[in-house]
Amino acid sequence: MHLMQLLNSLDELLYAIMSWLIFYPLTLWRTLRSPASMMRYADRELADDVEDRYADTVSPPLFLLLSVLLSHGIELALIGDSPLIRNQRGLSVLVSDDTSLIMMRMIFFGFFPLIMATRLVRLRGASLSHQSLKQPFYAQCYVTAPFALLNGLAATLVQYHQWQGAKELALALVVVAFLWYLTVQARWFADSLGTSLAKGLLHAIVATVGALLIIILMTPVFA
Repeated sequence: MHLMQLLNSLDELLYAIMSWLIFYPLTLWRTLRSPASMMRYADRELADDVEDRYADTVSPPLFLLLSVLLSHGIELALIGDSPLIRNQRGLSVLVSDDTSLIMMRMIFFGFFPLIMATRLVRLRGASLSHQSLKQPFYAQCYVTAPFALLNGLAATLVQYHQWQGAKELALALVVVAFLWYLTVQARWFADSLGTSLAKGLLHAIVATVGALLIIILMTPVFA
């Protein structure tokens, strides 16, 4: 009985992993093509039964995790192990392998949807709870994933010394990532709050700066 349960679990795990090869690029394409639609889609799917949610996409938190995994895999292929893994000073001892490094990056990029969602809940005048935070957080995970992927690729290119134009391309990717991200967030705040695009952009900038400050303050602890 236990053997059959194990085999069934492996069967489901294999299918889930292989299905990501189809649904991850589809989700990425849909998010890049129409981010606002994907954020509304995330809101609607949370109202469905658990087994019916995200039937034709990757769920938002998983989409963010897979994007971090993809950028990390590219880093391993081009650079090798991150210097952070080899560094044993301060709290960097907690980042001793690829798994812990991926989790740290996942948490760092997770601050963006968390701060964005929290700010929206506060601006709406709603009480902050698991229920009120979950919907905007999930919606934010969809648009944070491409943002994380582009910044991860840029970080890898900065370390890639075999190509002379790598740093210039890295800078371009960061600029594109932030411009796209802030544009999407400005429209999201404006639509969600029924306000102007200028005020939406202000809310987007404040939330983005807040997330960046948290990351900047935490980074020296691990560096």
